[in-house]
Amino acid sequence: MLKLFSSRFLQGLLTLFVLVTLTFFLVRLMPGSPYTAEKAVPEHILKELKASSGLDQPSLVQYGLYLRNLVFRGDMGPLIKKDGVSVYEVISDSFPVSLVLGLASMGIALMIGIPAGVIAAVKKNSPADFASLAFAMIGICLPSFVIGPLLAVGAGLHLHSLNVAGWSSPTDWILPAITLGLPTAAYLARLSRGGMLDVLSQDYIRTARAKGVPGRKIITRHALKGGLIPAVAFIGPAFAAMISGSFVIETIFQIPGMGQHFVNAATDREFFLIQGLVLFYGFLIVAANLMADLALVALNPRLR
Repeated sequence: MLKLFSSRFLQGLLTLFVLVTLTFFLVRLMPGSPYTAEKAVPEHILKELKASSGLDQPSLVQYGLYLRNLVFRGDMGPLIKKDGVSVYEVISDSFPVSLVLGLASMGIALMIGIPAGVIAAVKKNSPADFASLAFAMIGICLPSFVIGPLLAVGAGLHLHSLNVAGWSSPTDWILPAITLGLPTAAYLARLSRGGMLDVLSQDYIRTARAKGVPGRKIITRHALKGGLIPAVAFIGPAFAAMISGSFVIETIFQIPGMGQHFVNAATDREFFLIQGLVLFYGFLIVAANLMADLALVALNPRLR
């Protein structure tokens, strides 16, 4: 287990280094600059602005300074267009909101997707199986910008206790969490069904049935552990994607999460904010995949 953890940890560090490097140079290939505006800026003022943010130096020098500040100080840089505001402050303000939304969404996805997949596998070719497959197909095909407005309109007309916009109380979490969790629940249902069908066809399951082991005991003690392996592998990156924020859902329900900053940073050409958000998102992906790998080792003895 320790060897696996060390290997995955080093691979994660290498991944983050490559991600930081690629992002740093790619954002500087974007057309324009953070100081591009409708009204032309005088050349001498433009030079002073670039000097104040360090953008007047060669790219390799900027890259070295950025890595030094990032590694030794944990400094991801300032916002170029907002004096006195750092990338760390932007992320620390918006991440708790995205984390709560991601946890609520993943909870809904797990409560719906895995039971639906397990029931569909146990009752293969039954109405429950067909209903589960239909739900999964609809959840995968319907995008969030369709599900969100439908839920908002339905709640606004019929469920007056639920707010369709804002983030002031726990009841405000329900609609965006359902919107974000339903597509993930659909994928989990398909993965759980496929994994359970594969396990239920194994020889040791048939042997247990021949010995008269009750069906519920076969499912809970023997089949679930192996049948949920594909779903567990998917949960890691899916959860990281959830807590990184969704611009569409945050726009529909007026949520102050991280997703809005991804889009605004690109349109405003906030180099340091783009780099910080990509690095943070990459860290979430690496951490979630590491946890998923450890969970897979615990579920599958052959990986040990």
